[in-house]
Amino acid sequence: MPTALIADDEDLQRGDLRRLLAQVWPELDIVAECEDGDEALAAIAAHRPDIAFLDIRMPELSGLDVARASEGRCRVVFTTAYDAHAVEAFGVGAQDYLLKPIALDRLTQTVERLRKQLAAGAAMPDLLRMMGEVDRQLRVSAQAERIRWISTNSGNTIKIFPIEEVLFFESDSRYTRVVSATDEGLVRTPIKQLQQGLDPGQFWQIHRGTLVAVRAIARARRDEAGAITVELRDHPEQLKVSQTYAWRFKSDVYVG
Repeated sequence: MPTALIADDEDLQRGDLRRLLAQVWPELDIVAECEDGDEALAAIAAHRPDIAFLDIRMPELSGLDVARASEGRCRVVFTTAYDAHAVEAFGVGAQDYLLKPIALDRLTQTVERLRKQLAAGAAMPDLLRMMGEVDRQLRVSAQAERIRWISTNSGNTIKIFPIEEVLFFESDSRYTRVVSATDEGLVRTPIKQLQQGLDPGQFWQIHRGTLVAVRAIARARRDEAGAITVELRDHPEQLKVSQTYAWRFKSDVYVG
């Protein structure tokens, strides 16, 4: 019996997809329903489902993050509210996407494709490379205004940080540190909100509360336990990399 999990931060969306799947693929066993990316990653590790239906926009870890971190453990189908132009990138390889609200006939096509792949024992595509293509195409299609500078307040002092001078952002439950080579300040803007205004090709998320400028990374070191630490070019502080984002530091060539 094929197995699957559904990850979406909206109860109604999860319920709708579950009901539709029951119609078009009644033998599919839904082994887990998850409200966020962290839950989805844990469920993939625990249940090893054949398929993961992942919403792209979820709290903390996005569906893209979960797909990367799962490293080919299951087939991935993205669910998304993006328009058709923005999701053209998902038409590559053996993966698929479903545009919300999900249409029954479109889901039927996806299910037929998945059934054939599972029956044939077809190999899964190189997900990391596919995700790189997804990132590039989404950056091209996104027209959101990028952050150009950050203004921080400390008592009577206002500090201005041009974005090209920021080395990293680090958040706790209340504040986000903005760190350059020579100074730092605090803002109340959370990492998730900052990330929406930053170029994902220039700033990498390496931990739940850490974004680092790629140009600022000198090297990454892995200890005997497999934990990764990032060393910076112009700052003595070292940054921890969570296992979720360890994929960023695999040997590869990055373009664009």
